[in-house]
Amino acid sequence: MSSIYDKYEPVIGLEIHAQMKTQTKAFCKCSTNFHNSPNSNVCPICLGMPGTLPVLNKELLDYAIRMGLATNCSIREKSIFARKNYFYPDLTKGYQITQYETPICYDGHIHIKLKDKSEKRIGITRIHMEEDAGKSIHDFSDSETLVDFNRCGVPLIEIVSEPDINSSEEAITYMQKIRQILVYLDICDGNMEEGSLRCDANVSVRLKGSKEFGNRTEIKNLNSFKNVSDAIETEIKRQIEATENGEKVVFATMTYNAKDKTTTATRSKEQAHDYRYFPEPDLVKVNADEAMINGIKSKLPEFPDDKLKRFVNAYSIPEYDAEILTSGKELSIYFENVIKELKNKNEKAYKQASNWVMNDVLKVLNDIKINIEKFNIPEINLAKLIDLLLEEKINKTVALELFEMMLTMETRDGQNPEHLLKEKGLEQVSDTGEIDNIIKKILTESPKEVERYKGGEKKLAGLFVGKIMRESKGKANPKIVNELLLKNLEAL
Repeated sequence: MSSIYDKYEPVIGLEIHAQMKTQTKAFCKCSTNFHNSPNSNVCPICLGMPGTLPVLNKELLDYAIRMGLATNCSIREKSIFARKNYFYPDLTKGYQITQYETPICYDGHIHIKLKDKSEKRIGITRIHMEEDAGKSIHDFSDSETLVDFNRCGVPLIEIVSEPDINSSEEAITYMQKIRQILVYLDICDGNMEEGSLRCDANVSVRLKGSKEFGNRTEIKNLNSFKNVSDAIETEIKRQIEATENGEKVVFATMTYNAKDKTTTATRSKEQAHDYRYFPEPDLVKVNADEAMINGIKSKLPEFPDDKLKRFVNAYSIPEYDAEILTSGKELSIYFENVIKELKNKNEKAYKQASNWVMNDVLKVLNDIKINIEKFNIPEINLAKLIDLLLEEKINKTVALELFEMMLTMETRDGQNPEHLLKEKGLEQVSDTGEIDNIIKKILTESPKEVERYKGGEKKLAGLFVGKIMRESKGKANPKIVNELLLKNLEAL
């Protein structure tokens, strides 16, 4: 059944603000440490005191160029900073140092993968450098606002997309891709809870088939993927309903209230001239010559898409596995280190490594909410566990038991699965005579089930296998168990 929503097409562009992982601020030597006490990471320069002179942090320029190269942008050889003038209580200078007419990176693009496995090109208008404002805090009082200036002058890049996004799902996929690239480049930690990655979403709607854009609104300061998705969906719905009711969508800045899922206009949207941009008089031109760009290019890491393709080709794992394993830089490193430590280097071993990292390791990370860097089983021990399984010295049940033991051990030697296997006496039993005796015992003790099996209930083979494994305390080789069980049942 069609609805009014089927008549319209959303048009979305994202402005992603990424905090750079520099140790000091964009134009001074103050620390960027998020966890320091309020108003302790400040100096006359980032507070905008009269007579102070900013100096560009070269790492900020380096990081911006890295991101530009990673997103297929052109790099501008000469660019300038500008002052963007506006008043906020947490903007001590009364202006923000940014780039306006000459962004350092421009005319780029990335590709995102859609649900139907097709790819879509999302254009990137510009990537520019700028400094952050401070932070207004309203949590302690209904009538007073506190201000923490630690964030003033923290280095950012702003990544502005073309309006090529047509759903909240595409917006999230694009933003996740941008975050992945930033983290792979090691220029941003991607921590949205701490504000290292924030997003403004520009949203408009138009009748399907129309080439003209509708009036857009900008939803500011979205700091989680869920908020980005929910805010866009809410604003699309609001604009469609307003249009259907004959109301005009006004070009405005919006805030999103996650509690009641509403968007509210905070002010009529400023035009560029309202900010009274002019060249920053205290900073020299930025010069990014060919030698600098080539030097940065030569140090770029392997990008996520390239790594995904390599994992599929080199290790013969499914693309689905490779997507998960390359979703995070450190996770991909952990997986590949496991591969390097394996004694058995073949497709079966690679798939086992993929399964263990994707399923068992990631389950632990999700359950206790840690990153792979804090996972306590080193790659060499996981590789040894997988080798034991591949060499049929243990079965999967025992492997999982050993894995649980390893998680509780603090030292690398203490959690060595080869040592644990001998210490706990968990070696797999592959002696056919011993297993055959267990099978005969189980079948003798189960005459009714044997008769039912002979009567056609073949699924009872699973019942027998379970009893045999329990009798062997999980140590019997499952492959041998199945082979000998069928021989015994056929002989009855």
